[in-house]
Amino acid sequence: MAERAQVTSVEAIEAFRAALIIFLSKARPTLEEVSHDVLRTKLWVQNDQRNFWEKELRIRARALERAQAELFSARLSNLSEATGVQEMVFHRAQRAVREVEEKQAIIKKWDRELENRTEPMLKMVDQLLGYVTTDMVRAAAYLGEVVKALEAYADVPAPPGSTISTAPSEASEAKEWGENDGGGGE
Repeated sequence: MAERAQVTSVEAIEAFRAALIIFLSKARPTLEEVSHDVLRTKLWVQNDQRNFWEKELRIRARALERAQAELFSARLSNLSEATGVQEMVFHRAQRAVREVEEKQAIIKKWDRELENRTEPMLKMVDQLLGYVTTDMVRAAAYLGEVVKALEAYADVPAPPGSTISTAPSEASEAKEWGENDGGGGE
């Protein structure tokens, strides 16, 4: 058993550590951005879109009321030409109100669906973010310590009197020569 480890590439460990740090510097903001985008989308559906369509419903309901009142007054005055136009305006206003109600139903559906669809994925993103921000940061720090320890170990001189060298020993060379020539070393 060798008394000295043969580490051949401390630079490879340092290069891996540097690549890991670069990855972490890019991964963390990306994962945070994903979480924020999902949150912004939820708020957009729950607040902005809901408020927009509620306001639009009020506007279109008022237009429907006006069209209904105009149709009623046109029918009372028995103007057949005006009644046809008023009925068309009234039906158009009814369709506009139904359209808004359909949009509101879609918004309610997406409010529920968005939560159900994004929650499992957000949990995974949060777990990955936790892993990146804690475990991987510790791993990068540990690799830095490993590099320091290996560099310090490489700087330690071999103990005096040890026979460890990088070149093969004379005894092993003689043994190899004896085995190769088939003469058993004679």
